[in-house]
Amino acid sequence: MGLGSFVQASAAVAQTPEVTGVRAGENGDATRFVLDLTGPVDFDVFTLDGPDRVVIDFSEVSWSLPSDSHQLETGLIDGFRYGLFDSGKSRIVLDTSGAVGVRSAFLLEPSANFGYRFVLDLDVGSTTFDDVAAAVEPEAESAFIAPAWSGPPLPGIKPPPDRWIVVIDAGHGGVDPGAIGVSGTREKNITLTAAQDLKGLLEATGRYHVVLTRDDDTFLRLGDRVSLARSAGADLFISVHADSIADASVHGAGVYTLSETGSDKEADQLAQQENKADLIAGVDFINVAYDAVTTNILIDLAQRETKNASSSFASLLTDELNEAVDLRGNAHRFAGFRVLKAPDVPSVLVEMGYLSNATEERNMLDQAFRLRFMSAVVEAVDTFFSTRDL
Repeated sequence: MGLGSFVQASAAVAQTPEVTGVRAGENGDATRFVLDLTGPVDFDVFTLDGPDRVVIDFSEVSWSLPSDSHQLETGLIDGFRYGLFDSGKSRIVLDTSGAVGVRSAFLLEPSANFGYRFVLDLDVGSTTFDDVAAAVEPEAESAFIAPAWSGPPLPGIKPPPDRWIVVIDAGHGGVDPGAIGVSGTREKNITLTAAQDLKGLLEATGRYHVVLTRDDDTFLRLGDRVSLARSAGADLFISVHADSIADASVHGAGVYTLSETGSDKEADQLAQQENKADLIAGVDFINVAYDAVTTNILIDLAQRETKNASSSFASLLTDELNEAVDLRGNAHRFAGFRVLKAPDVPSVLVEMGYLSNATEERNMLDQAFRLRFMSAVVEAVDTFFSTRDL
């Protein structure tokens, strides 16, 4: 797997620069990628394979790009994603049509007609990142080994002993947008808002201590989400998502629990898609050193008792949702979602609906619909814990 730093540009950044434009063009076998910025940035560039992609890390920037920016497909670039990757760091991931080399990467100062511009030139024949890294910066690889935990800090105050601990996981985030709706809605934004809605409703009962895996637009690895739930002592883990599918007529909410064998082909495909979240965000699996607990979580099956509890809650949840919103047929399904693999925490993944369906996209953007949906989730949570001892 190729990994190396091509260039590091340093600049004194007085305030958070804003990305105001993006474009790409072809010149023979080369492809140029350009970002318009309101100020200077520090940046690092490296490549990953399996699949082939180019990753650009900036000092933190804000984004003012049109909703269709993710559709950038030019020359060697097949796709484009961006967002906050970690505290103080923003990331762009360019999917490429194959292994690429780098001709140049640099920051242009403002001119008469332009502000700051970041320019990246790619081709299939120039020196690779690995070659440049070895010649210019032999120790660069260590800078890209991600820490074992990069998520939000856990609460410093222990919850009251008479409250259940519920961890709510807003799917995707940061550089990983998730599904894209028919009008450009990003799944990561829907899931964060819905998770915050559910947190408020659960806390209003006075019976639950709620922890969000993320409370802003930050990327989290799948293993980190599981680790946070276990570290928080979760009694229940709910991961919130919104699906997308080629057939725009498909609609309805669904609930998933863990199984290494999917209940149907669609469940398997959805799990495979969701399990690629780390790859989508440009995480290097070979060089990421997970802690021992997370490694075990990722390779072990959930304990039988936990799987049974997860299925029990899923059944309660589908019953409650059926009274409140539109469910699809066979609403409780099974698949091998990595984010559900905590061996000691009952866990479900809730798909609120299909962003590829225009009506459901509008529904999920509507606060009244979300509150109706999440109120049904609260009813299921109440019923689930009513028969369990603290």
